[in-house]
Amino acid sequence: MSVPPIRRRSLAAASLALATAGALALPVTSAAAAPSAAADGPLLSYVVNTRANHGQTQKAEREIRAAGGSVVASYEQIGVLIARSTDPGFAARLRQSRTIDSVGASRTAGITANADDAVQDAAVPTAAPADGVEPLWANQWDMKQIGVDQAHRSTLGSRSVVVGVLDSGIDATHEDLAANVDPALSASCLSGKPDTSWQSWQPTTSDHGTHVAGTIAAAKNGKGIEGIAPGVRLAAVKVVDDGGFIYPEYAICGFVWAGEHHFQVTNNSYFVDPWMFNCANDPDQAAITEGVRRAVDYSRRGGVLNVAAAGNENIDLAHKTTDPSSPDDTTPVDRPIDASCLNLPAELPGVVTVSSVGVKGDKSYYSSYGLNKVTVAAPGGDSRYQLPDTPDRNGRILSTVRGNKYAYMQGTSMAAPHVVGVLALLASTHPWAGPDQLRALLVKEADAHSCPPGVYNPGGTGAYTATCEGSDARNGFYGAGVVSAAKAADRWRN
Repeated sequence: MSVPPIRRRSLAAASLALATAGALALPVTSAAAAPSAAADGPLLSYVVNTRANHGQTQKAEREIRAAGGSVVASYEQIGVLIARSTDPGFAARLRQSRTIDSVGASRTAGITANADDAVQDAAVPTAAPADGVEPLWANQWDMKQIGVDQAHRSTLGSRSVVVGVLDSGIDATHEDLAANVDPALSASCLSGKPDTSWQSWQPTTSDHGTHVAGTIAAAKNGKGIEGIAPGVRLAAVKVVDDGGFIYPEYAICGFVWAGEHHFQVTNNSYFVDPWMFNCANDPDQAAITEGVRRAVDYSRRGGVLNVAAAGNENIDLAHKTTDPSSPDDTTPVDRPIDASCLNLPAELPGVVTVSSVGVKGDKSYYSSYGLNKVTVAAPGGDSRYQLPDTPDRNGRILSTVRGNKYAYMQGTSMAAPHVVGVLALLASTHPWAGPDQLRALLVKEADAHSCPPGVYNPGGTGAYTATCEGSDARNGFYGAGVVSAAKAADRWRN
């Protein structure tokens, strides 16, 4: 038995009614829209990479149009274009060009008319709530585990620090988030290019991004919960559509936006669809990898440290063998994979990759792992084998969801924002630090966690067995260890 793959790396949420918060909402994921037929074939989106990073996009635009396609977005700064075409021979024709390095279809399902997402109306917040005591703090075992209460004695984080949440949008009307979401730095990337209108980056069908945002920076205002770095600003960058998909063009747009606006950190609790692993021997997947890699590199040059979830499939990323779930937007096939097949963005150079632990500090049963793949670990929850001694006895992570509500979720999706929150504190206490320095501080201050002896077998059923490789200082389950907010906030310790 294995945990089913989830594109946004969280597992099922549990609902609960609280007098202070009302009914807790469940995350919603709608089914992917069916492809629509076009004159020649389905309308597909393509990642087009030029041979040179600069100076060739205008020529590439002309060649795309000559090949029967249209240009959606042109990122001159990284030599990547997003194109669309209904011609099944479009990619093959462009691959003959001396201007083009690689071309790949970014999806296997056709684009429908509403693929750029529908929006919902909501009132723009006008005032920040007052400070106070958090009524749901007793259920935030995850915050106590990494020393958030100790950290807040020193700092809540700096307003000069901006954290990008690349996800399904953030409910900017939520009483625990309204004060910290910066509309001027927020955008939707669902058309393949930024849309800065306020409605475009609000969540529509999913609570995922709002939940992630609360872990990072929910305000200390006496309304519900508190985040790790409630003093920092959040930028909502919407890269998850209403079908729950994060296609390459969405992610590329998001990373470029983060780099252009010099966010200090981004949270990426997803893998790029439609392939869980993009293999070098497939021309479509190779082009996707190259386009996303260029965008991630560009953001890093802009001062951004990107954090990604390792995944919920209990896969050893250092010893891959099969991928049974791709492509996930049409019909998955069971295919062999090897080290050349990369999970994006988690396996790209410079990305901080995060595994999940439960309340006991041990690897969550579902968390993927891998020696020299996982950078650090953080609480993501384990409601099956690791239950906390809290009033709710809920092993998941409590955070914000749409409509001034709160919900429990678990997954490496929930672990990654804990790391991002700690990095936001480090960026606040070390304003001079760039991506490399922040990563080094994060690793240095993590609390080492050794491998369990023998084969890890949570629950003793054999359903989620895993083998941990490495030393106490660095291993496949926990990387350099479990992150510490308390150490990140201690200026004298660093």
